[in-house]
Amino acid sequence: MYTKSRPWAAVGVLAFAVAVGTLQMTAVVPLLPVLQRQLAVPLTSASWILTASLLSGAVSTPLLARLGDLYGRRPVITAALGLLVAGSVLSAAATTLAPVIAGRVLQGTAAALLPLAMGIARQQVTRESLPTAMGALSAMIGVGSGGGMILAGLVGGGPRMLFWILTGLGAAGLLLVVLVVREPVRRRTGGRPDVAGAALVASWLVCLLLAVSKGSAWGWTSPPTLGLAAAAVGLCAVWVLTARRTASPLIEIPMLLDRRTVGATVASLLLGFALFGTITTLSSVAQASLGASVLQVGLYLLPTALLMLAVSLLAGPLMRRFAASSLVGAGSSLVAVAALWLAVSHDSPAALYGAGVVLGVGIGLSYAALGTMAVQHVEPAKTSAAGGVNALVRIVGSSLAGAVTAAVMSGAGAGWSFGAAALAAAASAVSGFGHAAVIRIPRLSVEEPA
Repeated sequence: MYTKSRPWAAVGVLAFAVAVGTLQMTAVVPLLPVLQRQLAVPLTSASWILTASLLSGAVSTPLLARLGDLYGRRPVITAALGLLVAGSVLSAAATTLAPVIAGRVLQGTAAALLPLAMGIARQQVTRESLPTAMGALSAMIGVGSGGGMILAGLVGGGPRMLFWILTGLGAAGLLLVVLVVREPVRRRTGGRPDVAGAALVASWLVCLLLAVSKGSAWGWTSPPTLGLAAAAVGLCAVWVLTARRTASPLIEIPMLLDRRTVGATVASLLLGFALFGTITTLSSVAQASLGASVLQVGLYLLPTALLMLAVSLLAGPLMRRFAASSLVGAGSSLVAVAALWLAVSHDSPAALYGAGVVLGVGIGLSYAALGTMAVQHVEPAKTSAAGGVNALVRIVGSSLAGAVTAAVMSGAGAGWSFGAAALAAAASAVSGFGHAAVIRIPRLSVEEPA
């Protein structure tokens, strides 16, 4: 029988699951050069070990959120954790690039855990305690991202060991959810998951990311690059048209433009790009220019990781005094400063450590507030939809960063890669600070379709 007698135990377990789902994204970043050498593939191909998980998360997040609305969020959470475990085992056992990427695709489905967990939390805790619960779950993005980099440093040069550890963490999360988390019996709300929409989103994103990541090798004006870019535009247009005509689309297009969520949507996209662009470039620079081992790269990223953890956990009390959008704007500004610092100076350990401190504070603050910023102004029935859109665009931005970084590093160099991340973070700061003003303008609301 359903009971709400242990709501905070459930929130704690869900927070652990969200952290594990986020951890798998960043844990491979310092290991990409090692995997590149072990698998004997070029950097633009090895970058897909990161991109595949992010891309999978971008597609699975709204799809699994919809399945949660239809069939219950708890069974979908357990399924996502099961896929994380299966993907970790596959990647750990792989000796070639293809099965590693396949395993990473399965792992990426765990990105959907945040909006699903938020949906359950909204059922479990009181209205007065809801901001604290939402803040704790949102903070797990920073906790998981920082924890992934720490874990990579601790395992040194052993990607196989990393994947086995992820297997254990995923299995622990799955067991805890089964034992602790409960959900009221749900009636089916009607409709069905938009599988066609998921296929279209996956198709245009793959075409776009392939064009960006391989453009420098194939030539930016070559037929394959231009063909993939054209296919991405065409498939995206088809997706938008079909989404507007579908009763239960994968992503509600009006939600992307809704004045209540658009600031968080833009900030999430740009911050995802800025974070992954910065840490992937830093990892490559440390190993290529400073001769750092994977363990040393983990040490360079340690201040970033620890401060992401600390600031994410402290952001909840701050959100009681300051608007979530203001915290996102302030955090994004710090991320821009850190990336610009590295664009100017990245040839010494002191520069990497100093910028890493600023980056950790900025990302910890921004990521913890983003989830609240995305859902605080929408009605409860649309919490999962708003959270799903926000998670989707954040992961799309991260996916673009993996492809863009590989292309820019192969061509223009690390300084330009850091510069692109700084520009994205600065634009995110503008979006964060401007969000409160947009919310106060009633005539900017987007009409919902009848």
